[in-house]
Amino acid sequence: MSVLVTGGTGLVGRQVIAALRARGERVRALARTDRAAAELRALGADPVPGDLTDPASLVAAIPGTRAVVHAGAVVLSRRGWAHYHTTNVVATEAVARGCAEHGVRLVYLSSVAVYGRRTTYDGGAGTVTEEFGLDRPLYPGDHYARSKREAELAVWRVAADTGLSAVALRPCVIYGEADRHFAVRVAQLLRRGVAPLIGDGANPLSVVYAGNVAAAALRALERTDVVGAFNVANDGTLTQREFVERFAAGLGLAVRVVRIPRALAWSAAAAADGVLRLARPAAPMTTLKAAVQFLASANPFVSARAARELGWRPAVAPAEAVERTGRWYRDAADENTKTRGQAPGPR
Repeated sequence: MSVLVTGGTGLVGRQVIAALRARGERVRALARTDRAAAELRALGADPVPGDLTDPASLVAAIPGTRAVVHAGAVVLSRRGWAHYHTTNVVATEAVARGCAEHGVRLVYLSSVAVYGRRTTYDGGAGTVTEEFGLDRPLYPGDHYARSKREAELAVWRVAADTGLSAVALRPCVIYGEADRHFAVRVAQLLRRGVAPLIGDGANPLSVVYAGNVAAAALRALERTDVVGAFNVANDGTLTQREFVERFAAGLGLAVRVVRIPRALAWSAAAAADGVLRLARPAAPMTTLKAAVQFLASANPFVSARAARELGWRPAVAPAEAVERTGRWYRDAADENTKTRGQAPGPR
């Protein structure tokens, strides 16, 4: 029997497919477009037509599988709460109910955002375990955090009603090859020759490599006797300065470090967020303050339970993972340069 992966062309989904295929497992993966289907075939997965906004298509893809890794979600969108709710909450509940109906194990890619991003950094390093709770306040307009919290609560409701065997993995900020959100912005910034650090740069960042999140997903597939929620937010210790330096090394760049006082960065971000909120009052949460909080704070999340109960061990050391990510963006830029330099082919 195969494993079904949603979000298979995404940052973690690609790594899950690669890890499963390396073990000789058959993989099905949800494909919304012909382009996605072609990409999934190249990864070694069998594409199955489906869309996160079409719950029936999600449920139809489950029969014949032994497990589902539900990694599909919208992370950033300007389409408002309704889109987040449909894509993240309704879809997740549909997958959970489909898994329960067919006796299939569910590994759900949740997020530490479920804890509420307003308070998670307040206690400092090593203060947020799985017992932190899902009732803390959210930033107004933080549609992603709200949707991930509601989606995970839906999984636990279905589990309580049906006996569904489910694990929810809660990573922090994920980076890696082909990252469309965080790492790509780091690469763009470092290519300008400047590496800004907020404060002294000595704080351990709350980041985790996508391949190491995939390793946790595989452990959750194997440990069918284990259920519940697990932080997957510590695959080693990388400070803000080390992350920037290793990423620049992967890019093959020498960059100049510029230190920005934390108070100045926070004030500037708050002012910019205020302007953006006035200009677009109905838009999702502006994230500059949240970005400063993330960059300038020590990683508060604890992943000891995943290590203890799932036997999770990161597959790639963090320094190598960051440098590997930088190399991917360097190679991608080189490939794009070569492509642009080619003469146009026949039409």
